[in-house]
Amino acid sequence: MCEISSEQIYSAAKQATRELCEAAALQRGQIVIIGCSSSEIVGERIGKGSSLQAAQAVFRGIFEETEERGVFLAAQCCEHLNRALIVERACAEKYGLEIVCVKPQPHAGGSFASTAYENFSDPVAVEAIKAHAGMDIGGTLIGMHLKRVAVPVRLSVSKIGQANVLFARTRPAYIGGPRAIYPTDQA
Repeated sequence: MCEISSEQIYSAAKQATRELCEAAALQRGQIVIIGCSSSEIVGERIGKGSSLQAAQAVFRGIFEETEERGVFLAAQCCEHLNRALIVERACAEKYGLEIVCVKPQPHAGGSFASTAYENFSDPVAVEAIKAHAGMDIGGTLIGMHLKRVAVPVRLSVSKIGQANVLFARTRPAYIGGPRAIYPTDQA
């Protein structure tokens, strides 16, 4: 197990979220999905070394940035809860998401989703979402919760702790033929 300070984890998560929000040009009320393996952050295999301390540090960095920007944070649970998501009730209502009944725990939902549940003002669980951008910390497979056309994004942060981090933004699908013109602000 690798020793990484909570402050290093927090700083990397905050910077990564800031860069992702800017790269994806996220607007108030849009959704960013975060999948987070706290095990991978601390140098363990996914699902084998859950760390509430690492999850709390990551959550704090991410949540500060999303709150400041008015972006909804969707915290993906682990496979034991079928990768359900924890969101604020306002997000579920705005996007017409069906609420399901479950409360994540560190070993059934994951430490990150549990931390989100404990820190959101009115948390609910939903089974599916179509987020505008996403961050995958440690290979949690968030793709099923992104809008249909996902575009990989490279940022200055490639690891949080020991976990590899991947980013994506989404865009509307291109339609039409060779004479079609696409607005550059949506590309």
